[in-house]
Amino acid sequence: MHILMIEDNESVCEMIEMFFIKENWENTFVHNGKKGLETYLNAPDTFDLVVLDIMLPEMDGITICREIRKHSTTVPIIMLTAKDTESDEVIGLEIGADDYVTKPFSPLTLVARIKSIMRRVNDRSTLEEQEPQYEIETEHLKMDRTTREVILYQEPLTNLTPKEFDLLYTLANSPRRVFSREQLLQLVWDYEYFGDERTVDAHIKKLRQKLSATGPQVIETVWGVGYKFDDTGKLD
Repeated sequence: MHILMIEDNESVCEMIEMFFIKENWENTFVHNGKKGLETYLNAPDTFDLVVLDIMLPEMDGITICREIRKHSTTVPIIMLTAKDTESDEVIGLEIGADDYVTKPFSPLTLVARIKSIMRRVNDRSTLEEQEPQYEIETEHLKMDRTTREVILYQEPLTNLTPKEFDLLYTLANSPRRVFSREQLLQLVWDYEYFGDERTVDAHIKKLRQKLSATGPQVIETVWGVGYKFDDTGKLD
């Protein structure tokens, strides 16, 4: 695996590099935002994952994330945010980041988040070798994990990020079951709940925006509990 890390603090990069080497991960470190984006765009197929700081010289991480997503909806992006910057975290998730880690952070935390994301990527690669089929068929939705195909109200959805697909799949796989934010963090992000619900809420918001383009909303809020998928009787 080859990781691109765009971070202007060189001492942080030197520390993280030791942990990457221990995991036998290739790494490229860039300390300037504009140069970091150019590095990715010049060889997008080289990198399996991007770790991206928000505060960078010449170009900020939010802009970089947005530009990367114009070229790829599949490359995983983990954003590094300063403590108590809730707005940056939410914006980053809404424009397509898969996860974020708050500074200061333990290198082991970052490594764990990377492994969690890559497990899901590898699972998808394995499924792509199998015969395609719709694992989920509800009244108005069809989903195929092999091809990552989503059809809602007979319209294909081709603009879902990997995390948005996983979130919709988890909800739709148990129609009308209410999932708490804590459960969704564990099932979709594959790590324990630490009291931060913004990750789930930001992805739900973005996912709803994309789903609403085809017809009535199928993700419902159960106030005080969480979220559920329900497409029964929506076009009656």
